[in-house]
Amino acid sequence: MLKDILAISGQPGLFKMVSKGNKSVIVESLLTGKRFPAFSSSKITSLEDIAIFTHSGEIPLKDVLKKISDNENSIEAIDSKSSSSDLKKFFKLLLPDYDDVKVYVSDIKKVIAWYNILKEKELLNFDDESEESEIVQEQEENKE
Repeated sequence: MLKDILAISGQPGLFKMVSKGNKSVIVESLLTGKRFPAFSSSKITSLEDIAIFTHSGEIPLKDVLKKISDNENSIEAIDSKSSSSDLKKFFKLLLPDYDDVKVYVSDIKKVIAWYNILKEKELLNFDDESEESEIVQEQEENKE
């Protein structure tokens, strides 16, 4: 789900990887639909590689996004432009164990903004993830 979705430092929004070149990747903005090359000199991060710090370790971004999705009906949705205290309260409801020293308000804003973009573009599909993890578990059990 998140492997081909990228965040590029200095660029607003999220990007979908279209193709790879030698020293760049061609990306398409999920906000504007425009395509352009992103060079290796830019800090490009796949959303799959991002995790949120907690007091007991790290939680992958996909799990945080799933928690937001699962709790969307029970916890009032929040805008990424809300006040710092509201954003922290929201995140504390989702992840009571999140490390409020290492996770900045700007990080929370990004997570919420990314969730909203992915939801709007219908790129949040958690069913595939659970099927993939079941397949991996079955393969590991077969090895034993």
